Amino acid sequence: MPRKRTIPPKPTRPVSLKMLAEHLELSAATVSFVLNNAPNRSIPEKTRQRVRDAAKEFGYQPSHVARSLQGKRTHTIGVMLPELGAGYHSQVLSGAADVLMKEGFFFFTAHHRHRVDLVAEYPGLLHARGVEGLLAIDTHLETAPPCPMVSVAGHTVIPGVANVVLDHERAAELALGHLYRLGHRKIAYMRGQLFSSDSRSRWRSTLHVARSLGLVVSPELVIRLDKDSHSSDLGYVGIQGLLMRRKDFTAVLCFNDVAAIGTVRGLHDAGLRVPADVSVMGFDDIPAAEFYTPRLTTIRQPLQQMGNVAATLLLKKIAGAKVPELSRIEPELVVRESTARANPARQKA
Repeated sequence: MPRKRTIPPKPTRPVSLKMLAEHLELSAATVSFVLNNAPNRSIPEKTRQRVRDAAKEFGYQPSHVARSLQGKRTHTIGVMLPELGAGYHSQVLSGAADVLMKEGFFFFTAHHRHRVDLVAEYPGLLHARGVEGLLAIDTHLETAPPCPMVSVAGHTVIPGVANVVLDHERAAELALGHLYRLGHRKIAYMRGQLFSSDSRSRWRSTLHVARSLGLVVSPELVIRLDKDSHSSDLGYVGIQGLLMRRKDFTAVLCFNDVAAIGTVRGLHDAGLRVPADVSVMGFDDIPAAEFYTPRLTTIRQPLQQMGNVAATLLLKKIAGAKVPELSRIEPELVVRESTARANPARQKA
């Protein structure tokens, strides 16, 4: 007769279904039936209670992945994003988390740093681990995912993927319209990194609105961001490079607030005052924008609202409801201290 395996009082690794079954001298199927409350009249109540007591005693936790493979709900969401920081991504995630926690969903994040191989691999890996849906933030996707997905700032039409995006045309109208009314005609433009999901749409909108206002976008006044970084160093290095070529500009339209903060510092180190000499316009309205010196004039992306909308749409998709393929969010101009009327002397610098 085979010797019965007994689970030690304090097991050194998580107790598996197989270990529990061997300890109780029952089949794994019987233990599974009991713990999943599956109907099976042939299992006596006394046996059921033994299984429940042993599971409680040894802290057995059923595998969510295994339950998902049996058609059970895991209430788990996978979130794909480039990184977590104090800016755009964390604000969107915060809004999504509020909805997911309220609805009783667990979520975990997968950082990809815009690596094409990881972006392609993660949806399948996350789905294999039992997630019921995917939320992609600032992630460039090329193929349809294996489960319901909502993308924030995706800008790519993929069957089955709902997109939540900012109205970049309206954002450009607000930003350039504000600078134009202040008399700025020589404006330096900051173009975002090509791997950032918003870059192309925002740049197209900026060029279109600039033409409508009669503003010339000179290639020599364009700061091209290419470094894979979300620190203020982007704006600092960019504005220093521009100042080595040109000085006849009165305003800088930055790609985001983080770059705007670096731009302000770079101008200061070059002996220029913001906004007396050069106005600086940010984008996003991250929390630091209101408390930096000078307080940043910026275009507010309601980032938490975007995350909130995306998570709400995703849960509806998981429930089988039909959701719009595109949800466009309205931006807002927030005027603070970093913009002022154009300095005429700078036009001739």
